Parts: sequence; C-alpha cells; structure tokens
Amino acid sequence: MKQFYETYSGNEKLSTLLTEISWSNHLHIIAKTKTLEEKAFYLDLAAKHHYPARDLARIIDSDTYERTRMADLKLSSVLTEFPIPTTGVFKDSYIFEFLGLPDDHKENDLRQALVSHLKRFLTELGADFSLIGEEYPLQVGVKDFRIDLLMFHRGLNCMVAIELKTTDFQPSYVGQLQFYLEALDTDIKKPHENPSIGILICKTKDDEVVKYAMNRNMSPTMIAEYETKLINKSLLQKKLQELNNLTFEQETPCE
Repeated sequence: MKQFYETYSGNEKLSTLLTEISWSNHLHIIAKTKTLEEKAFYLDLAAKHHYPARDLARIIDSDTYERTRMADLKLSSVLTEFPIPTTGVFKDSYIFEFLGLPDDHKENDLRQALVSHLKRFLTELGADFSLIGEEYPLQVGVKDFRIDLLMFHRGLNCMVAIELKTTDFQPSYVGQLQFYLEALDTDIKKPHENPSIGILICKTKDDEVVKYAMNRNMSPTMIAEYETKLINKSLLQKKLQELNNLTFEQETPCE
C-alpha cells in the first residue's frame, strides 16, 4: 500500500484520482491487484465512472484489465483510425458468469438472458454503453433483418451492433455484421454521429482465422469470445504477456 501511494504521489493526475474514490474501492484495488499498471487502470476506472464497491470488485475479479489490454493490442486498423480513440473500450473476451446458462444454451437463450440481466451486462460491456433495442429490425429492399443487440456508446458517439454466436468464429460472420453496419450507417445513423461499430461475440475464436478474416475488412469491427465462468487469471496473464511480446517483436525493426 505504501509503495502504491508513494509511486503516484508525484503524478498530479493520479494523485487527484486517489482522492476521488471510496475507501472500499481503495481496499479492493490494493488487495486484488499486483502490478502498478493494473492498480492505475482500476483507479482510473473507478474515479471516472464512480463504480460502487461491489461492481468494482466484480470488475477486478473478472480480470477486466487483462481482457481490455488484449483487445487494445488486437484492434483492427479501421478501429485504430476511428475519429475518437477506441482503446480501453472493448474486451478480447466477455465474462457472463452471472447468467447461469446451461452448457447447451442457444443464441436466443444468450440474448434473452443478457437483456434480463441488463445492469450486470452493461457493467461487463463497460461504461458509456446503453441499450437501444433487442432484435433491432432493419429493412433492406423487401427483406427484413434483425440485429441481436443494438447499443449506443456515448464516448464514441456511435451505434454499436452486437451479434451473438454460440459457436466457434466463422469468417462468414464478418460479412453478416458488415452488412448490418452498412444498413445502420445508410438508414439509421444521425448526421452528427460517428460510423457504427460492430462487436461479434462468439463462443470461441481462433486468432489466426480472425486475423485472416479481418485483413481486408473495411468496417470498424471487434471480434471477441465469451465465457460463462470466470477465466483463470494466470492463463490470461500468460496470454497477455505472449501478445505483448509478439507486438513488440513486430514493431521492432530488424537491424
């Protein structure tokens, strides 16, 4: 605890944040995190969004730091060039342990359960998300289509289409979501809003397959997976370290 406060006492921004969160949240951050980077992440999160201690504890226990950092390292070029920075908004995987779904659940079961537990779902998605509609209708030509969940993100000032898949990621899913984003931007988006973003949440995903599927995709899209139980923290930390190392190697020029 002493090291934590001494480290940030000279940082004006973080020193201010230390005074803006409750003592209960301080205790959760200090007790449940190890690295100073992780502590600073949750400190900033708690101060910005005023999470109650119970919500912050769940956010930390579900390894939001690792999952968010992994998503930031995997942002597509289209998302990195978005009019407003998208770092810190998405997660590489979403944890829905609060749903209590059976292993053989269907997509309708998942969608309905998320809407039924909307407050906890929005906490998991992250701050600034709000629900516009479930099975949101789109009409293109004479055909009707439905987006599983249509959200709005205040910080990014854009609609976010979420498609849910209870199977492994398939490249064809990207085309479906790209079609929805085009329809939203053509027919629904207001003039002052930024282009719509898509989040495809699958049961599992192969990152190499995702990379190939996204290489020529021109729509701002994020591919994630979901878990119905908390993930082993050490496994997430190992994956994050491997991804950090890979990113560093790719960015380091050969001599």
